[in-house]
Amino acid sequence: MSRKQSNQRSDIYSRITNTIIADLEQGVRPWTKPWTTGHATAEVSRPLRHNGQPYSGINVLLLWSQAIARGFASSRWMTFRQAIELGGAVRKGETGTTIVFASSFIRTETTDTGTEIEQDIPFLKAYTVFNTDQIAGLDGCFDDVAPHQDPLSRIGDAGRFFANTGALIRHGGTAAYYAAQRDYIQMPCLDAFRDDAAYVAILSHEITHWTAAPRRLDRDLSRYAKDRSDRAREELIAELGSAFLCADLGIVPELEPRPDHAGYLDGWLKVLHHDKRAIFSAAAHAQRAVDYLHSLQPELDEEEEA
Repeated sequence: MSRKQSNQRSDIYSRITNTIIADLEQGVRPWTKPWTTGHATAEVSRPLRHNGQPYSGINVLLLWSQAIARGFASSRWMTFRQAIELGGAVRKGETGTTIVFASSFIRTETTDTGTEIEQDIPFLKAYTVFNTDQIAGLDGCFDDVAPHQDPLSRIGDAGRFFANTGALIRHGGTAAYYAAQRDYIQMPCLDAFRDDAAYVAILSHEITHWTAAPRRLDRDLSRYAKDRSDRAREELIAELGSAFLCADLGIVPELEPRPDHAGYLDGWLKVLHHDKRAIFSAAAHAQRAVDYLHSLQPELDEEEEA
């Protein structure tokens, strides 16, 4: 094996190992799949190739990890070319997932004495696949996947309120967050929450973040990940927005503290100690966010109001 090939293999191993480490540091075990897929033949499925053949080994962990992190409901994956061959197309802006193909080949070498010996040379090749949730135009190709019941349909008026905003809300995994760059909200499945009220409270928090996008209320989130003070201020806005919105929806959640709230609380205290106007500003931003969400609701006619 050449030095270049050896370095490429080491790089692939390092990237994959670092991915697993990052999951574990976030409290996620990628070999434990915490949700059902809706697959018609089994409650929990290995990731599947486009032809239905299951992946094996390290690829199972890699694809489960990405499904958790990105909220994919489908268990099917395929390459860019396979999607085209099936009449589909990867949606613009979607990023693929790196997996590996491991195999070996036989190389015959001649020793100094003239004897020919065969060596089994292993190799590892990385390639990229996409989940079918990322691909348009595959309608009818994978009928073995049963549709999921929309969680918003299970929570009545609150669900209709969130649906009317037009926000892209994905479900799956173990974390709730707003992905600003791709403009979607990620939520764990409804059944993962203690009750519907807890789900509504967390979704209200994340949809308050969603209002910050430039084409909405344009709150600057560019330093959210880098500046603890900016992060604390935005989280305070989201907390207040959630409280205001839950009150408007008639929801009284009894939330268990989120794992990240201890850190947020420390940040809020530092901000409030240094800026006596911070809570006023946060409340004003939260109110604007809730007002904006209400503005996205359809107008009721007089009979409906009555």
